[in-house]
Amino acid sequence: MIHAIELPRSTPEAQGIASSAIQAFVDALEEKKLGVHSFILVRNGHIVADGWWKPYASHLPHMMFSVSKSFTSTAIGLAIAEGRLSLDDKVLSFFPSYATPEISENMGELRVRHLLSMSTGHAEDTFGPMAQGADEDWVRTFLSLPITYPPGTHFLYNTGATFMLSAILQSLTGQTLVEYLQPRLFEPLGIETPVWESNRRGINLGGTGLRIRTGDLAKFGQLYLQRGVWNGQRIVPEEWIEDATRAHIDNGDNPESDWNQGYGFQFWRCRHNAYRGDGAFGQFCVVLSEQNTVLAMTSGTYDMQGILNAVWEQLLPGIKTETLPEQVHETEVLQERLAHLQLPLLSGIQEAEPVLAERIAKRTIQLEPNKLHLKEVSFTFEPDECIFTARDDQGREHVIHCGRTAWLPGESMLSQRNTPSPETFRVAACGGWVDDHTFVMNWQYIETPFRHTVTTNFDGDEVNLSIKVDVSFEGERTEQVRGRFV
Repeated sequence: MIHAIELPRSTPEAQGIASSAIQAFVDALEEKKLGVHSFILVRNGHIVADGWWKPYASHLPHMMFSVSKSFTSTAIGLAIAEGRLSLDDKVLSFFPSYATPEISENMGELRVRHLLSMSTGHAEDTFGPMAQGADEDWVRTFLSLPITYPPGTHFLYNTGATFMLSAILQSLTGQTLVEYLQPRLFEPLGIETPVWESNRRGINLGGTGLRIRTGDLAKFGQLYLQRGVWNGQRIVPEEWIEDATRAHIDNGDNPESDWNQGYGFQFWRCRHNAYRGDGAFGQFCVVLSEQNTVLAMTSGTYDMQGILNAVWEQLLPGIKTETLPEQVHETEVLQERLAHLQLPLLSGIQEAEPVLAERIAKRTIQLEPNKLHLKEVSFTFEPDECIFTARDDQGREHVIHCGRTAWLPGESMLSQRNTPSPETFRVAACGGWVDDHTFVMNWQYIETPFRHTVTTNFDGDEVNLSIKVDVSFEGERTEQVRGRFV
């Protein structure tokens, strides 16, 4: 049984950080609209500041995307310490049944260390062909893809390589990554109910797919800062911490880019001699060893460099080696600010024309055939709330409550790809009229980085519904759906 393990708390000044620097950091995140959803700042093993922009909350897990890679790296380090494999083992040695003459020639020199350091020699990320191909056997797909450069000589960020680390571990242990890490990492750190997405053959994705809380991510970073020791117990070998977080291959020459400072074993090197795990849309676990500091963050942004710039420009200068005099007023102001963080509600909201609202309320809007597989929708208006009901072509009914002056909880059946899903997703929504004919809703998917902006325009009996995905791997996308009152 896992018991909740929380890091102790302290005022920033007691740990050598000015409250004003943290305030300036939060100001920069909001002024530059960097889409941060949460952060936890740990100094000397103490939480000195944390905050969640409502409707995000501390108890909710969050998609970590490629931060998952750093956990996969940790699993490989533990397996090496147990004598199950070595860095120089050839990848094909774990899958001898796949060894055709062509595969043997292609994969002959590819080793575990090349998977870890993203130096497999591929010219393109292998994850796309694996995940989108017709063959459900991703291992076979990976082994069949051509290697262009000698392994160890060319950096390419390659999520498929991390999947292979997961597949290797499962072939050795008979356990998935999440099962293997449960007693070795998750339980000692008090990380409750981690979820890791798998492919159809039951192999955790490795390079993505992990869902944990921001607090869990902070503890993972603190474990690495403490060089593998937790509560006096050795969890991860110190040699692995050192090896995984140093640069093994060059990945660019731009001194201003935190993506050009070298790459370790599933960890990025940063400017200012820091290192990090990071994931798409701004999931971060930044370890500043020289400052004895960890910063865990979740976000929904395309400007990941902007977030790190705010760390270096606003936060780092406020971290001092010595304890600072207590600043009671500044600390209270900071605590009040962090307690009331909130994603912006819709601006420009106005009262609906009573006649229009009455004409729309509770009437069914039948939709033309669409990619979203939505069949009909309806609106119900309360004094400070709109209830949006959608029915899909499978007869499922989904209800979203949209607050006018607050985010309200609900569920959605649309994934971040604007496609229906057998899974429902937690959302919080707000909405309102922006003019006499247009009702806008924001649906924030509060366990993910994603948001849908839903705009409905009413023109007589004609209705036009527009659903925009704000961040995605394909960029911003909008689906248009037409309908009529029936």
